[in-house]
Amino acid sequence: MPELSTAIIVFAHGSAVPEANEEVARLAAEVSRRAQCPARGAFLEQAQPDLPAAVAEFVAAGARRIVVIPYFLTMGTHMRRDLPRLIAEQQARFPEVDLRAGQSLEGYPGMAQVLLDRVEEALKSSG
Repeated sequence: MPELSTAIIVFAHGSAVPEANEEVARLAAEVSRRAQCPARGAFLEQAQPDLPAAVAEFVAAGARRIVVIPYFLTMGTHMRRDLPRLIAEQQARFPEVDLRAGQSLEGYPGMAQVLLDRVEEALKSSG
């Protein structure tokens, strides 16, 4: 697992629906528990904190490596343009920090099983 100076940001789009943003926070808390290092959600728009605020918070807390994990399904505009721009801006702001971005969920080998699990749940509930 990551060393103590590592932090994880679960980066999502953000929503006008507070419960959607709260779900990202719950997911980040579970990631933190499993990785045994700090993790939090951050958002592109419509919710706070945004990515710059989350990065600054972790840097202030002593993180020297920050891994940004996109909570996006596909390689759309936000993954191709927005996230690389935001990462570059934060890397320039904090050159002493190793700032890395993971891939979107697109192409993840376990995704088909996740969808099949949801199909099974739907079939059980309509029963």
